[in-house]
Amino acid sequence: MLETLKKDVCEIAKRAQNSGLCKHKSGNFSARDLETGFVVITPTSVDRQLLTPRDMIVMDLEANVIENLSNLKPTSESLMHLMVYKQRPKVTAIAHTHSPYATTFALLNKAIPAIVYEVANLGLSKARVPVAPYGRPGTPELADSVIICCQEADCFLLEKHGAVAVDERDIYEAFLKAAYIEELAELYHHSLTANQGKEPDAFTQEELQKWEYPSEIKFRKEM
Repeated sequence: MLETLKKDVCEIAKRAQNSGLCKHKSGNFSARDLETGFVVITPTSVDRQLLTPRDMIVMDLEANVIENLSNLKPTSESLMHLMVYKQRPKVTAIAHTHSPYATTFALLNKAIPAIVYEVANLGLSKARVPVAPYGRPGTPELADSVIICCQEADCFLLEKHGAVAVDERDIYEAFLKAAYIEELAELYHHSLTANQGKEPDAFTQEELQKWEYPSEIKFRKEM
């Protein structure tokens, strides 16, 4: 069932561990099939390097396990994933990471401002990566905590926990957003350090929304 999604989610989970976005079995990933509404999600407490597509679990939006061929349990943070899908019906993929710089700002309960223009691609609506209030991992409270932030932005932090990126295309795009949250957080950390704690200038949401592909680039018409 949903073999292509299983393969994609498994591959991204491994890539996240190899790139340092997740360590020690942390983080979790999922993708939703819009036709069935089912969600393919990573299992709990399994080393990413040992994962195979068969280990991915299929759930519905009410947290019912539809298929678990390896008899593994879905991630304990499944409720958080399912809440995002309920709040954002067009979202098809979620990447939750524990990358060090992003998690540092999550520990500080500090939103990351739009200090570089590339964040125009992160689905922000208030020129920041916001922070969802603390909810104990694996609880309905964690799921409820993301409701506002997941509506504000495609990328947000979980207080005292980590980072989340969502996308309406696929798990690869969600992973890239998660990777960019970490890069943005690192740049923000370095700028604060270099400037002795003074906040760097940041872009407004109005300025971010002005981006468009340059009309000066012209494509040769077919003869």
